[in-house]
Amino acid sequence: MTPGLYVVATPLGNLQDLSPRALEVLRSVALIAAEDTRHSQTLCRQWDIRTPLVSLHDHNERDRLGGLVERLRAGEAVALISDAGTPLISDPGYLLVRATRAAAVPVYAVAGPSAVVAALSVAGIPCERFVFEGFPPAQTGARRAYLESLAAEPRTLVFYESPHRLALSLTDMSDIFGAAREAALLRELTKRFEEGVLSTLGDLAGRSRAAAPKGECVLVVRGAPPVADHGEGERVLGILLDQLPVRQAVDLAVEITGAPRKALYARALLLKGQ
Repeated sequence: MTPGLYVVATPLGNLQDLSPRALEVLRSVALIAAEDTRHSQTLCRQWDIRTPLVSLHDHNERDRLGGLVERLRAGEAVALISDAGTPLISDPGYLLVRATRAAAVPVYAVAGPSAVVAALSVAGIPCERFVFEGFPPAQTGARRAYLESLAAEPRTLVFYESPHRLALSLTDMSDIFGAAREAALLRELTKRFEEGVLSTLGDLAGRSRAAAPKGECVLVVRGAPPVADHGEGERVLGILLDQLPVRQAVDLAVEITGAPRKALYARALLLKGQ
């Protein structure tokens, strides 16, 4: 097999989604670096993949780099996989790919499943332009500040979230983006109990508080209305920001023009580079 690092996408849930090329690569390389070797054993047993596995996760990636890059420089072929989907997309592997590139060893993409793309394809929300934001911060204060910075983002937003924090994040999004903002919750993509709900942030927040969902969740949120819709408010805001702190400038701009406070606050943060 041609030497190099093969970044291999693996199924999100349905093991039949493994591509023929991915199967050939995983059977042919000298070693597979897996996020969780115990989890990946299920895939290997299903497809009779007998290649040795070594763990590569957030807590040991730096320690593993030297040995893996040495094997790659010696002319071996190594595959990189995560627990599900495409490696590096909110999963380990970035340091290995960087180190492999720095060692002048080829890196090959073995394309396949990705939860981000899968969710966008079935959400029913515009996806010509989108922003992948990964997992929101776990702490309430940091999460709300982070969401405030995205309130005026016109592109569709895609988030990952754990089931036990989903209700908190949806409630914050409903407060900050507006309860009427359209959103889709996709759960357990490609698995037996796959579910998708297209509704509003307010409705999804209420549902998640009433009954916390189980399994992996992807949240797709429609982008904000064009900022030009609040032109007068933004013009006044720009003048006030030259003389006043952000919150005071926003409060006065809202009082003078009647423009939505959340949109002006998000715009102020953008103008201030915060």
